[in-house]
Amino acid sequence: MSLQHLRGKSAIVGVGQAGIGEAHGFTAMEILAQAATQAVADAGLTMQDIDGLATCSSAASMWALPVAEYLGLRPQFIDSTMLGGSSFIAHLMPAMLALESGQCNAVLVCYGSTQKTGSFSRKGMTEAFKLVDPLPYEHPYSPMLPPTAYALAASRHMYEFGTTREQLAEVAVAARRWAQLNPEAYMRDPLSIDDVLNARMISTPLTVRDCCLVTDGAGAFVLMRADRAKAQKQKPVYVLGNATAVWNRQISSMENLTVTSASESGQRAFAMAGLKPSDVDVVGLYDAFTINTLLFLEDLGFCKKGEAGAFVQNGGIAPGGRLPVNTNGGGLSCVHPGMYGIFLVIEAVRQLRGECGERQVKDAKIALAHGNGGTLSSQSTALFGLEETL
Repeated sequence: MSLQHLRGKSAIVGVGQAGIGEAHGFTAMEILAQAATQAVADAGLTMQDIDGLATCSSAASMWALPVAEYLGLRPQFIDSTMLGGSSFIAHLMPAMLALESGQCNAVLVCYGSTQKTGSFSRKGMTEAFKLVDPLPYEHPYSPMLPPTAYALAASRHMYEFGTTREQLAEVAVAARRWAQLNPEAYMRDPLSIDDVLNARMISTPLTVRDCCLVTDGAGAFVLMRADRAKAQKQKPVYVLGNATAVWNRQISSMENLTVTSASESGQRAFAMAGLKPSDVDVVGLYDAFTINTLLFLEDLGFCKKGEAGAFVQNGGIAPGGRLPVNTNGGGLSCVHPGMYGIFLVIEAVRQLRGECGERQVKDAKIALAHGNGGTLSSQSTALFGLEETL
């Protein structure tokens, strides 16, 4: 069976999210359950219809087990592969294979985190990672991870291609302009280029406004075989292509700080889908830092290497620009509860279903969602389309 055989054989039939921003008084499991319940109801199903589960957490190594227990599931398919923020896009391929083989009929992909308001804070998690996820070539130097790693990539891109601080700031400003059209976004205040440049320095050249939010949040979606998806409550959004690539864990092990394995995952996902970048109507890129957006625009083929700075200038990826990117406001302005990838899928589905209100991209038929994990460590790309794209 070729990967092309899987094109359009599975579809997302329900999405949900909860606890966006600050979820005071709730645990990560509780807001995950809220998002999962929403997604299942959105699909016109009940939790008893779910026989596949894909989930993971940076706070628990066996997270899928208590999730199944809490939701009352007895899954015939289970995947708890942890690749960082790209995990929930990477979950698509094994879920599609399980559905196609008949192992299960409905897969729930879900995530929840209360890193902002919970007792196990981001700072505590970072310290714990030094024990459970050792980085032998980096931890001895006590870098401030992950910002220092992404600042290194940004510095190299600026040195090699002449990318400017103003161009990096354009990414943050564009995300904020989209967020201002999204009532669910956590940060909606006006943001200018000067605001980004003059914000508190975190790791040169990145200021706090070049860095993603630290929020709570949970998201979920339900995946089914295409033949069953047509009978569900919502318009199916078909998975046309999906691929994951990993070249390194530590950023110090990257061969080239300006080329990520998105260049591989994107190429394979586009090949599976039989599409090219110019076919895509709406794009979601994992913007943990402003440099991410530039790197992924290049590596995924939306512009040539070194040209993303110019590509985003003058509102190139903002509302009304040449390419709609991160239309919910992204991790920079909408939500970022530690791992953001699942929200890229949710926004892609909502855009293709025409549910995005003021930020809706007109006549969107094909969407791309690209996830990143670790420090430019794991990359996962997915392409989605409506029935007319099959």
